[in-house]
Amino acid sequence: MIPEESVGSVETRMQSASLALEELLVTAQKQHCLTVGIYESAKLLNADPDSVVLCVLTTDDEEDVALQIHFTLLQSFCCDSSINILRVSGVQRLRQLLGGVDANQNQEEIGDLHCMLVTNLQVDHYRLQEVGMYCQESRLLDQWVPELVLQER
Repeated sequence: MIPEESVGSVETRMQSASLALEELLVTAQKQHCLTVGIYESAKLLNADPDSVVLCVLTTDDEEDVALQIHFTLLQSFCCDSSINILRVSGVQRLRQLLGGVDANQNQEEIGDLHCMLVTNLQVDHYRLQEVGMYCQESRLLDQWVPELVLQER
């Protein structure tokens, strides 16, 4: 049985990592260091994997078999290339964050949010380090692809 204080610290850690990820993605988008979409991400990983520092995969479409195959391939490539990976639920929150203030914007204008890559380090180092530490700590707990839940606000 997990001690109650450990459960609280895990929840606090996840909440802190979620907020750090949100800030990191917004900053990366503003600095043009965010690649959005499975096809675009695969092209970038093929062309310049060394520029990628984080891979974010959404978990909201778990039933789409083709999508899960793409995710498996992306995860494998990222693991082989020592790129941190996060599985994230809360695609609506991602749309809020990355779609700007216009909630009526359609998905094509925002892009395919199933996969996002954060590239080279113009982005906020502190937030990237925080997300990286969460990934590393999760791997130490045998959670090879850490998961986060982004809360709608």
